[in-house]
Amino acid sequence: QVQLVESGGGLVQAGGSLRLVCAVSGTFFRIDDMDWYRQAAGKQREVVATITSGGSTDYVDSVKGRFTISRDNVKNTVYLQMASLKPEDTAVYYCHAAIRESWYRESRDYWGQGTQVTVSS
Repeated sequence: QVQLVESGGGLVQAGGSLRLVCAVSGTFFRIDDMDWYRQAAGKQREVVATITSGGSTDYVDSVKGRFTISRDNVKNTVYLQMASLKPEDTAVYYCHAAIRESWYRESRDYWGQGTQVTVSS
């Protein structure tokens, strides 16, 4: 069974840094796109950063220049390095991956359990 396990959230002061880690475990054929989403209290979940299997990245405008997404295709892990954090970055952050369990199956969506990031002013 495929699982995504996140770590690295916590409480940090404004201007600080955190690194989120999401490790994929289980048996599967291939991981396609990997993403980080976040959901602040009372708001809809939004995509923060995306990285393709080839390493192309994209970011929501509010984090460009501050966050960096990367992945290790050997370790089946995706990272989100967050710098210059602001109180408005406070949210639960979720890892997402599009994973093909077998070569003949289409990708399915998998989600991590979420990790809280709180930025104090």
